[in-house]
Amino acid sequence: MTADVFGHEQVVFCQDRSTGLRAIIAIYSTALGPSLGGTRFYPYRNEDEALGDVLNLAKAMAYKNALAGLDHGGGKAVIIGDPTRDKTEGLLRAYGRFLESLSGRYITACDVGTYPEDMDVVARESGYVTGRTPACGGAGDSSILTAYGVFQGMRAAAEHVWGAPTLAGRRVGVEGVGKVGRRLVEHLLTDGASVTVTDVNARAIDRVRAERPEVDVLEDPAALARADLHVYAPCALGGSLNEESVLALRAAVVCGGADNQLAHPGVEKLLSERGICYVPDYVVNSGGVIQVADEIGGFDFNRAREKAARIYDTTRRIFAIAAEEGVPPGVAADRFAERRMAEVGRLRAIWLPGRR
Repeated sequence: MTADVFGHEQVVFCQDRSTGLRAIIAIYSTALGPSLGGTRFYPYRNEDEALGDVLNLAKAMAYKNALAGLDHGGGKAVIIGDPTRDKTEGLLRAYGRFLESLSGRYITACDVGTYPEDMDVVARESGYVTGRTPACGGAGDSSILTAYGVFQGMRAAAEHVWGAPTLAGRRVGVEGVGKVGRRLVEHLLTDGASVTVTDVNARAIDRVRAERPEVDVLEDPAALARADLHVYAPCALGGSLNEESVLALRAAVVCGGADNQLAHPGVEKLLSERGICYVPDYVVNSGGVIQVADEIGGFDFNRAREKAARIYDTTRRIFAIAAEEGVPPGVAADRFAERRMAEVGRLRAIWLPGRR
């Protein structure tokens, strides 16, 4: 697999034997500005699997940032390893040195397996880090606005399908109740929805049960797609939507916080054929990147939350484009993002003193 397959600008392999660091940084596009995306720390089976993931994630970030109205391109990084065992100060600082060597073409933040405290350590070696702790001038946990944005996208989907922007009286199945899924559950219950949850992590389930005992729990995550739901919300790792799970779906809407939910692009066609309203993940889960992008210029939570609330309007616009052009929402979202990248990217041809 090469970057040419996806059209990436740059892919960097990073290795530091003394700390055990093995990382890959992928930059898909800088048409809108410096690429921005999180660092995922995950026990990939091999380097090929890690490369495939980071290439997909970097491309998704470019589209996500464009749809969120940010002046940032798309990038992503993965660190190969078990964060509970392999994460050390030395490894994170070695990663920060590699990050610094890119001279700002890629700005990183938290993702699966990394936290604001980790970003504070990386920032000791690089100035291109956001998503830091409040004690270090950062915004803290980006899952707060990620979950809020997913909820706003789900409201828009509810309006599109049922005529009202609320989940009241609907049953929503949340797959994965980690950082984002657990907060999404709170929004849904407050809005009057009934919620069924599942997770491979028993501790995550126990935490939700303790906080909100009214939720229903499915012990088998694979069973959620077959459950009697109005909305299926994938909030775990990607790839949960494949031919088998889509054919089993009873929900009218798919809208969740997980990245790269489709096992392959053809799955969206199957969703469309079944009459299921699919809301592309990179449209609705951009609240986190909106938060960390706001942090770069000096964080203001209310300002960032207001920007994340616009995900509702963006989702409605995607549905409108899809209807006008006779395409699925994913195609409409891609076209909208690509148009913005092309239009703003062309402005780089207008020379400004001291700027690119």
